[in-house]
Amino acid sequence: MSYRVAVRALCEFSAKVGDLDLRFTPSPTAQEGMEGHRRVVARRGAQYQAEIALEGEYQGLKVRGRADGYDPVANRLEEIKTYRGDLARQPPNHRQLHWAQAKVYAWLMCQARGLPSIEVALVYLDVDNDAQTLISQAYGAGELEVFFHAQCQRFLGWAQAQEQRLAARNGALQALGFPYPQFRQGQRQLAETLYKAVSTGRCLMAQASTGIGKTLGTLFPLLKAMVPQGLDKVFFLTAKTPGRALALDALRQITDATPQPALRTLELIARDKACEHPDKACHGESCPLAQGFYDRLPAAREAAAQQPMLDRAGLREVALAHQVCPYYLGQEMARWVDVLVADYNYYFDAHALLFGLAQANQWRVAVLVDEAHNLVERGRGMYSASLDQGQLLALRQSKPQGLVSALDRLNRQWNALYKEQRGPYQASEHVPEAFLRALQQCIGLIQARLNETPAEVDGQVLQFFYQALQFSRVAELFDEHFLFDISQREGGRKRRLATLCLRNVNPARLLAPRMQAARSVTLFSATLSPRRFYADLLGMPADTAWLEVAAPFRAEQLEVRIASQVSTRYRERQASLAPIVELIAAQYLRQAGNYLAFFSSFEYLQQVAALLAERHPGIPTWAQAPGMDEAARQAFLARFVADGEGVGFAVLGGAFGEGVDLPGTRLIGAFVATLGLPQVNPVNEQFKQRLGRQFGAGFDYAYLYPGVRKVIQAAGRVIRGDQDRGVLVLIDERFADARVQQMFPAWWQVQ
Repeated sequence: MSYRVAVRALCEFSAKVGDLDLRFTPSPTAQEGMEGHRRVVARRGAQYQAEIALEGEYQGLKVRGRADGYDPVANRLEEIKTYRGDLARQPPNHRQLHWAQAKVYAWLMCQARGLPSIEVALVYLDVDNDAQTLISQAYGAGELEVFFHAQCQRFLGWAQAQEQRLAARNGALQALGFPYPQFRQGQRQLAETLYKAVSTGRCLMAQASTGIGKTLGTLFPLLKAMVPQGLDKVFFLTAKTPGRALALDALRQITDATPQPALRTLELIARDKACEHPDKACHGESCPLAQGFYDRLPAAREAAAQQPMLDRAGLREVALAHQVCPYYLGQEMARWVDVLVADYNYYFDAHALLFGLAQANQWRVAVLVDEAHNLVERGRGMYSASLDQGQLLALRQSKPQGLVSALDRLNRQWNALYKEQRGPYQASEHVPEAFLRALQQCIGLIQARLNETPAEVDGQVLQFFYQALQFSRVAELFDEHFLFDISQREGGRKRRLATLCLRNVNPARLLAPRMQAARSVTLFSATLSPRRFYADLLGMPADTAWLEVAAPFRAEQLEVRIASQVSTRYRERQASLAPIVELIAAQYLRQAGNYLAFFSSFEYLQQVAALLAERHPGIPTWAQAPGMDEAARQAFLARFVADGEGVGFAVLGGAFGEGVDLPGTRLIGAFVATLGLPQVNPVNEQFKQRLGRQFGAGFDYAYLYPGVRKVIQAAGRVIRGDQDRGVLVLIDERFADARVQQMFPAWWQVQ
């Protein structure tokens, strides 16, 4: 046997007992943790040794890791932990886990250096006040060896089963065949290029249109690369739920075509969607699925490990059968599966689970990013934060105990920010220090109350606390790639209220380490042009490969017309209504069928829909409404039946602008009555200035590229397969511009 496990993973498997308990939170971020470690090490003497690589073995089980620090003068091994709040309230099972890690490292150190005994210390650093607490105990090497063997023994049965499964998996993956007799046009090129990229450790950006089978064409080559490239995990990351469903379907197709490849797949979903008791807190005194969680986890883990496909429903079934939380069972199983299908934030967010696990366990991973054009906005959102003064006002009026004076002080600092402000909007390149100090004081006071009496903290206070904490954390990242702005509004009684925003403009610096940490990251989408725009904003390495897969469609399948006599600019919108109605009606009367008509706003959409209904009452219409829930969206799409007739009105860039599949006669045409440019407003103008400063093309980066991308995505709803035919009417004079047309797919032929 030669199974390898990280010290942390070993101890998390063998030393966790009792309740799931999240009350000793929020814990410091990974960044705060790393900085805290550095501060502790900096205070030690010159002889102090940090980040010591250690390795040991027990009955063929190889255990490896990096000890935080060792003082050879004191003969003391240190396990450094950062925390917030009152250390006395730390749950016992947290402390037990920390001791287990420290003692395993201590034995590995004794073994490596021939030490007969050693002092073992837990060093706790409070990240808010920099105070250190050191708890230590002396151990003999023999005592530590016994402890190490006990932990390994608990893990050994699982490790042996894992090793057998991985051997079976590797054999099956090497024999794995493509699940269909042949690849689709362009699919083989995508698969081969991706395989070469991961084999050479490079990232790949692949632009490939709908219809070539991108999901299968990216997953299959990575599974074939797992054994030769020694990949521990494959992450398939999506922006939306339908993308996860497509990935799980593709994986089923692959595994169904091969006799039991022993491959394990896990779907991760958001905590609020997985929670069985949303009215309860995550600890044993509140939630029955948290009580005794770690005591019941081994049996649940064993049962889950028997399921090759742990999708949302499958994971929930196993969890409830063993009375454990489905969300946290999923977090545990993330360590023991091969393919993870999850949202972008599981790898790219500041507190991302999968990135954290990959770093802690030194996994070799390959990452697939589906519909990667979405990662620019999602990346910005992950590293942005806002605070609304109206929420603070409501909180102050409730007069929460112990917080009144701190909230009043924060409000005074808030008001001071815009006393001299001219106009309702103001942007700055700096975050005001006095305001941040007042905010930190509020966070500290609420944190203290959470530690003392968590059940007594009001929901309104808790909501403000988490938003304030996010704002504070983003403020620590603030640099020239961010924008701080203040937006004022009237709050009644002649009172002005302000919303404060920390906006990430360019997420490249924050995403780049995630790209570099993987063996290979592949971004794929039908719209990744211009290549430079996405490479610049997503922090892609300089040697990233590029592939543009020729579309499987022919120009004669899609009739592309430009109605350049119409302007959809805001000031000419009223004049455009009648011409747009006549364009839609003329096309519908020429060829009745199902059409989608896209507009820049709900107001514009409603005006055109109303005029069409008035002038051409015989044409059936239905329209997207603001804030549609899942059922309403499904009802909208259900109107597009095969050989149906009518016009569905939708907002460009909304729920129906991408990720919607209406093949054959379910959709025979689309009208796009807007160039799709983001609204000209003070925020977007600031983005234009900042991006112009960085890349010299502010208008293109802030407006043109994101706008035309939305148009191409919407147009992509029409032709979904080899036999589909349809029409696309682009309504705006600016579509005639050669610069805009250069961004169109190469197979389009504008008439």
